[in-house]
Amino acid sequence: MSELKSQIEAFLAEQTRADVSPHTRAAYASDLRQFLEYFTPPPEHGGVDAAPPPPSQIAVLEIREWMADLYHRKLSTLSIRRKLAAVRAFFRFLLREGHIAVNPARLVRTPKAPKNLPDVITAEQANNLIDAVGADRFERPHPARDRAILEFLYGCGVRVSELVGLSLDDLDRHERWLRVRGKGRKERQVPFTAKAAEALDRYLDARCPPPHERALFLNHRGRRLTARGIRGIVKFYGIMVNGDPTLHPHSFRHAYATHLLADGADLRAIQELLGHARLSTTQKYTQVSLTGLMEVYDRAHPKA
Repeated sequence: MSELKSQIEAFLAEQTRADVSPHTRAAYASDLRQFLEYFTPPPEHGGVDAAPPPPSQIAVLEIREWMADLYHRKLSTLSIRRKLAAVRAFFRFLLREGHIAVNPARLVRTPKAPKNLPDVITAEQANNLIDAVGADRFERPHPARDRAILEFLYGCGVRVSELVGLSLDDLDRHERWLRVRGKGRKERQVPFTAKAAEALDRYLDARCPPPHERALFLNHRGRRLTARGIRGIVKFYGIMVNGDPTLHPHSFRHAYATHLLADGADLRAIQELLGHARLSTTQKYTQVSLTGLMEVYDRAHPKA
């Protein structure tokens, strides 16, 4: 095994010991596997694989060439930023363990993220979709569960990873609070609406878990529903009700924040509810609201 590969495996093992979230570990593993493949020369004619250089021989120039290859393969800027973050974390680990003298990835400039404003569904679209699910018009096997999922996505603004991580012990049904574990396993308290509480009661009455299963949202096997499963549920209803195949769970998070801001909620409060570490992340919803305001102005004002 090459030194680069063995150090990548040691880094991933440390991430497991540090209790880093499974989503982050999977992303690191995928990105670093591709990093290893890039630096591994093709087999010689005799069929023997050549070894990649050791980490100490990968400098700023080599990392920039790797990033240029990512651009050449037409990866998005956001994907390249994520992969560079994984490589930086790996080289920080190597520096900390004494395998390298300097972290070359730290000296590589991060590509600027595009300032694209997210598309936001209207409150009417969100409510019509949820009401259609509640009416059980589509003969789905678990309509009560599906409605509760959508009520929590739109009514709480949680990430899909946070939603699938909810267990029964995370609910305070009397006070209507959720205990949510966000990025970096940071916990926060999020209130849920009366409609979400009603949908939750209906779902829990129909919920049939196997013994000792504490996950809130279950799949057809009675096990914890996955993020992929929720994305499939949202896409199905997005197509059937709104005719929108691009609808995804994060669409409701965007709508939650934008609609709160439009109705006068404080930006700092929205930051807390969303679990954003930086206010600048939340401020993009200000731009979304201003864009919507300008569209209304352009349509309605006689001098526009």
